Amino acid sequence: MLTTLNTSYTDTRAADLAWALGREPLPALATLDLELSGAKLQLRLLGASHQVLLEEQQGCCSETVACIPGSSTPLPLGVAKRVGDWEYEFAARVEVLTPGQFAGRAQELLALVSDHPNGLAGVFPGSPHAFTALLAQRHEDHVQWRTWHAYPQDGQLVATRTRVGVRAKTDRTGPADF
Repeated sequence: MLTTLNTSYTDTRAADLAWALGREPLPALATLDLELSGAKLQLRLLGASHQVLLEEQQGCCSETVACIPGSSTPLPLGVAKRVGDWEYEFAARVEVLTPGQFAGRAQELLALVSDHPNGLAGVFPGSPHAFTALLAQRHEDHVQWRTWHAYPQDGQLVATRTRVGVRAKTDRTGPADF
């Protein structure tokens, strides 16, 4: 799904993005509710980037990547954490592109996400290449999503990848592994 976001472009620099787990739902400009083999997922476009809410039998998980006033956690390159009964993995990278490369990549990503049934993309007013896009899928015992945050004025494209899966249960009856 592709939408034009009715707001000013507030997260105007890749360096302003922050990452957080466990935040309450923030006001969203657009949402997409998905049911992926028992997992309820809500993709949320914020005026300041994105939030993903995951609800499954094992519990809930909330990921926010946005310009968060007062946040002390900048966007990390990678995170691996246990969240309840889940293993949570997050990775981010910033691509720096020429204006021509940026325009081409923006068109490719917007076409990919807007045509996908599990995709949500929002274009900000002022530039057809200023956008945030999310794409989710389920693969066996985990849910994963990718996001892209475009900053055409700097030629920067922030790409993130998240994977949340059920933590393997340890067999406590056998010998311990050291």
